[in-house]
This record gives sequence, structure tokens and C-alpha cells, in this order.
Amino acid sequence: MTIQRLMHITLLVDDYDRAINFYTQKLNFTLIEDTILTPSKRWVLIAPPGSGECCLLLAKADSEEQKSRIGNQTGGRVFLFLQTNDFRQDFENLKMKGVEIVREPSIEAYGTVAVFADLYGNLWDLIEPSGK
Repeated sequence: MTIQRLMHITLLVDDYDRAINFYTQKLNFTLIEDTILTPSKRWVLIAPPGSGECCLLLAKADSEEQKSRIGNQTGGRVFLFLQTNDFRQDFENLKMKGVEIVREPSIEAYGTVAVFADLYGNLWDLIEPSGK
């Protein structure tokens, strides 16, 4: 049987260092790799602690079409879902570090959830599933 899993998800950014700083300092992600490929292109992988092998690939937009997608890769829908086992601590950390909270926490049938925006305006769910 074939086994497949997501390896990387591309996130368009305007500046590598600015994006690395936001995700590592505000969201406590880990910088997994930062390799210079050309003078204007890098291979930058970041991931939240405990995420396993799936990483975000920070890709600097290099065309006008790509630049137009920065911050709105999903047409205004929530783009990424960040699961936590300690919602209260992670939510307080987001607020303390000045991350924009788009929707305050609510308790839903599937868990506790809040929506926040990243550096570029992409929407994320912070979610602690029920029963965790």
C-alpha cells in the first residue's frame, strides 16, 4: 500500500527575514532550514513545535501575480489550522506578542477555536480539539 503525507505547504511572503522573524518570534515556530539557492531565492522551512515532518515553505513572491496573493492565498477563508494541546497558553501568547485576533475564542462541538491573522493577513484557526 502506498503511504502519502503532506511534506511542505508554500506560504508566499514579501521578505524572508521579516517572515522568519514573525513566525519564530510571535508564533514560536522553529526555523528548520534556511538555505541560499540564488542571490534572490532561499529555501526556508519553518514549523510549529511538535509538528512532525510537515513544514511551511516560505517563498518570496517574485512576480506581480504572486505578490498579489500575499496575505490572501485562500480568498479570505481561513488558510491554516494550528492545533494545540494548551489553547489558553497559546492564545494568551498570541495576544501578548501583539498578533491580530480576528475572532475571539469560542467553544464549538469540535473544540475551542479562535481566528488570528499572520504578518500578511492570512487567517489561521488556533484550535484545541474536544477531548484533548
